[in-house]
Amino acid sequence: MEITVGVGAGARHLGVDRVVDLGPLHPSAHGAYRLRLTVRDDAVITAAEPLVGHLHRGAEKLFEVRDYRQVLTLANRHDWLAAFCNELAVALAVERMTGMDVPPRAQALRALLCELNRIMAHLVFLTPLTGPTAARGREAVQAVLEEASGGRIHFMFNRIGGLREDVPAGWADRVRAALSAVDVDPVPPGLAGLGVLSREAALAYGVTGPIGRASGVDLDLRRDDPLPGYFGLDVVPVVRTEGDALARVRCLVDEVRQSVRLAGQCLDRLPGGPVNLRLPKAVKAPEGSVYTRVEAPLGTSGVHLASRGEKTPWRLKLRTPSFNNVQALSALLPGTRVDDLPAVLGSFAVVVGDIDK
Repeated sequence: MEITVGVGAGARHLGVDRVVDLGPLHPSAHGAYRLRLTVRDDAVITAAEPLVGHLHRGAEKLFEVRDYRQVLTLANRHDWLAAFCNELAVALAVERMTGMDVPPRAQALRALLCELNRIMAHLVFLTPLTGPTAARGREAVQAVLEEASGGRIHFMFNRIGGLREDVPAGWADRVRAALSAVDVDPVPPGLAGLGVLSREAALAYGVTGPIGRASGVDLDLRRDDPLPGYFGLDVVPVVRTEGDALARVRCLVDEVRQSVRLAGQCLDRLPGGPVNLRLPKAVKAPEGSVYTRVEAPLGTSGVHLASRGEKTPWRLKLRTPSFNNVQALSALLPGTRVDDLPAVLGSFAVVVGDIDK
């Protein structure tokens, strides 16, 4: 539409708003979602609409035709950067419904592996923003995760009742060496003031994780609803109030440093003993429902499990952080110049499979 300000001889013609579609990318790429932007002639975005559904994975329906052991092999694939945490959320749902008492060593290792997964995921997003130091740290952490699980991306290390197996001999020392290699280059100062997401908008859209905490949402399930492996750990949520691109990147950097510290605490107090329970041939959750959640790298990852007492779930619904978080782009992008769009989107970490699940 054409925009005119004023009347008569003093009227100023501001030109025509243009609608620009960004994406979708090809499905064989990292992900495919679409941003429909309304842009003024002066290259300022006036409206943004995230359009999702281009990479529909159908995970929730696939879960319903697989037994609980098979479900775990798929549960890590919608957010491939938070594979261990997503496996854990599903395993917890079954364990709570069946009343399993997971061994202390497995609980402690789960917390340690979650923090290693968080470091790796954050460093993936920080590498193009801060430089090669983040990439070297990511490779070091990914190497010890691969050594423990046998998988580089899809770890498939959680089992109902604990972990698949214990970690290798000497692994703890190699984790300490990997943690010592984690560092991040200085954050680019040019991100200040770009793409501001207010606390009110973050709450309205249900934004969680480092994006929400960068806007003042003081929620971290490691402190507020901790798993047993986090009891006694010194979790201090990284919270900022600016809500801009710089705050989001600084939250990621500070959370990497905190996860390094928490992983070290896990290593210091790692108990001995078994890492899993002996299970029957067929695991059946009793009739009923349960909701579990964990603090995944990008925010709250929740699982709602409804069972009819069979070896397959009747319903298994996912609450994924990226699905909520990406909707907030409609609130933070208006007022952003097109030239600044790459920097703003680079600070806004989402995984498309986690959106379309």
